[in-house]
Amino acid sequence: MSFCPVYVPVGVPTFHLESAQDQFEKSVRMLRAVDERFVCPEKMLLSLDDLQHFLDGLHPDLVVFQNLTFANAAYMSEVLRRYEGPILLWTLREPVIDGGRLRLNSLTGAYSAANTMRAFGSRFGYTFGAPEEKEVKDTVSACVKAAALKKEMRSLRIAAIGHTPQGFGFGRALDSELMSVFGAELEAIEARELIDQAKAFTDEECTAYLEKSAGATCGLDQTPERNRLDHARLYKAYADYVHTHGIGAIASRCWPDFFTSFGTPVCAVLSLLNDDGVAAACEADIYGALSMWIGMHLSGEPVFFGDPVSLDEGENTITFWHCGAAACSLARHDTGAQIGVHPNRKIGPAMDFGCEAFPEATIFRVGREKDGSFRFFLTEGEAMDKPKQFIGTSIVVKTDHTSRSIVEQSVLDGFEPHFVVIKGRWATTLQALADMLGIPVCRY
Repeated sequence: MSFCPVYVPVGVPTFHLESAQDQFEKSVRMLRAVDERFVCPEKMLLSLDDLQHFLDGLHPDLVVFQNLTFANAAYMSEVLRRYEGPILLWTLREPVIDGGRLRLNSLTGAYSAANTMRAFGSRFGYTFGAPEEKEVKDTVSACVKAAALKKEMRSLRIAAIGHTPQGFGFGRALDSELMSVFGAELEAIEARELIDQAKAFTDEECTAYLEKSAGATCGLDQTPERNRLDHARLYKAYADYVHTHGIGAIASRCWPDFFTSFGTPVCAVLSLLNDDGVAAACEADIYGALSMWIGMHLSGEPVFFGDPVSLDEGENTITFWHCGAAACSLARHDTGAQIGVHPNRKIGPAMDFGCEAFPEATIFRVGREKDGSFRFFLTEGEAMDKPKQFIGTSIVVKTDHTSRSIVEQSVLDGFEPHFVVIKGRWATTLQALADMLGIPVCRY
């Protein structure tokens, strides 16, 4: 079913209806400019009967509830009686203050509605201002994106391919927790099953995968022939599994199995899957894969997945790095997606490049508290124009706030060592998503 945002403009006819009508028309135009799928009434909802008739047959994924004028708690109660999803409460600015009549009294209506939502235990966002104000439009846009993402997560299937290595338990997940909090479905397969499938393919069956890999990368021809062919086999095994099972994100075991049992790393396979639109995390980090999927669906592009490994107070930067699974499309244009070897095992193919610069970046992680509850890590900045920092793939982010304090505080807060770097500024949208899911945010 398609995403359905609904505009609910309520009021009573005893206030200044000319002012309310003006705000109603401007609000409809703004909302449909944000998302053309908005369902809007043909007229202001100035009675409970009007509200009930409008809501009949609707199944909203987001309600934007606006007090065009004051309206008592019965209006919000009627919405809550029918609907349990996310709500954005919108108060209009009083249009004229001239010592005369109070034209809208929208703010008092908002207090009435919010008090009712609090009593119901509902989760809701809030914005104050006229339809023309940028902050209002930005808040609406963030809530729409968050609500759409929340709905889409309900059809997400995540695959855990193998188990986390010893000492990497932070990436493990229970299927019931993923389903109950995020709506995502988790399935599992042993890494050896895909390794066995890969070993069974002929060279001819994998030709297209080898050609695709060579076209997307630089220097694959320098990798020993056996490793090139085994990479193509592994790529086909993963791609077939993802396609057959409708997988949107994977958390794959990587070391030591793919070195000891197969002889070729999975790094480059995960890189190519990320460019294919499948969020692919290594070291079997399921919450890392979920973080990647969220970032990819917000930005429409692959995200970087890696460890914070270096801090430069002078430049106010944090360097994120990993062994070599970054998407080829993230590579610097002057080098392209260079192929190298795994920095520890010295076997390829693995990606070996610095990432391109982009002016706006969000660092994000779906994390866990010590009691198992969820939390979000969030900070923003700029991805710098920097060459490869270490063997593997790397990206250097200049943070808006002091990089040293971000590192110190997030270490003290016990965050997991894997983060994603997303193109664009998405903190407002991720905050809205967290609010809808009932998850606290650690903003640095």
